[in-house]
Amino acid sequence: MSIPLITKYNVPGPRYTSYPTVPYWDIESFSLKDWKETLKKSFLASNKKEGISLYIHLPFCESMCTFCGCTKRITKNHSLEAPYIKALLKEFTLYRDFLGERPVIQQIHLGGGTPTFFSEVNLGTLISGIFKLADKATNCEMSFEGHPNNTTLNHLETLASFGFKRVCYGVQDYNETVQKAINRIQPFAHVQRATDQARQAGYTSVGHDIIYGLPFQTLEHVKNTIEKTIQLFPDRIAFYSYAHVPWIKGNGQRGYEEANLPSAEEKREQYEIGKQLLAEAGYVEIGMDHFALPTDALYHAQQEERIHRNFMGYNASKTQVMLGLGVSAISDSWYSFAQNVKGLNEYYHLLENDILPIFRGHILNEEDLKIRQHILNLMCHFKTNWSEPEQYFNELPEVLIKLKELEADGLLVFESKALRITEKGRPFVRNICLPFDLRLQRKKPETKLFSMTI
Repeated sequence: MSIPLITKYNVPGPRYTSYPTVPYWDIESFSLKDWKETLKKSFLASNKKEGISLYIHLPFCESMCTFCGCTKRITKNHSLEAPYIKALLKEFTLYRDFLGERPVIQQIHLGGGTPTFFSEVNLGTLISGIFKLADKATNCEMSFEGHPNNTTLNHLETLASFGFKRVCYGVQDYNETVQKAINRIQPFAHVQRATDQARQAGYTSVGHDIIYGLPFQTLEHVKNTIEKTIQLFPDRIAFYSYAHVPWIKGNGQRGYEEANLPSAEEKREQYEIGKQLLAEAGYVEIGMDHFALPTDALYHAQQEERIHRNFMGYNASKTQVMLGLGVSAISDSWYSFAQNVKGLNEYYHLLENDILPIFRGHILNEEDLKIRQHILNLMCHFKTNWSEPEQYFNELPEVLIKLKELEADGLLVFESKALRITEKGRPFVRNICLPFDLRLQRKKPETKLFSMTI
């Protein structure tokens, strides 16, 4: 009897928001000097042509969601808002002074944490401060993550006045038992109000995040959540697999046991019913975990093969430079990555001394750059090729041999110096990327690093 594909391929693996993945960064040979050199090289080559992306991490939350693996600080002390905004603007000022010319911002995303922890006045101070130091591209994409319980019409209208047109709400699941387990209580009425108000404020793309594989979650729970979501008809839906990584320091994943989680087979059923219901409602699968209506910009980007993936997720356009501001934020110059310190006090201290608050990073070598592009192709377009010499790397023949078993299982097909992921293989895209990940292949982790791929 053959082994079910779910059992066979349910192994730990990265989500590939970057390559190399953070645990495999060469932090020993990284230096702030090297980071700044690669950043300036990329910036001067691309700023006037395509602009930059700006990710701003707003880490404060009033309560702990126990499914979350992000860097956050739990507090109800809103006096923390103003000093943090001041620090963010100081960090951007240091970059602006170093780069030597005004950045042209093509994308801004406010992530968290909970961006709507901040008042609309302080968010307005932040964005107006950014644009005193930078220019806004004509078609600048501006988005933020909103909590349905505390996103107000004032939040939406204030950010819309600066050009924000996209908001994404964390929904996760509508079942009360699941909500209690993950400490995320929000009635459907709150999500409906927040969605309606976004449209009232002129937002052209409203997204909902849904998670399957949560503690105590059943197939019926997922079905009910998807059906309720379709009633509100958001433009984009992120349908994520819950990543159970309780070993990560500072993680809030507690209050339930692994036995309370659905099995791999149950998770796959949850995904399949969700995908089916979304397809029936007119949503199109866009990359891993993401769905969009044919009227949304992300759909058009995917159709035209302009879609890009980075630490902000899937985007409708690509910039070579992405600056991350705030604690734990990651920046990307294409040739290198750099991550900020995670402690608030250390972050403030470094900025007060006019030092960029970076504590680790990675400079990509030639092999890294080639593999990064292949993985990006697979994650964004479900295909890649090596028809040109600059796409070839020495160990590619060995990688292709490792993919033969996935081909035999119908997950991909080989074409002339190319491969394409089949419809059957799309849920296994992380597994298809794994053989390309030479840093992981050369040094298999001895401890748990990644969530399961299924």
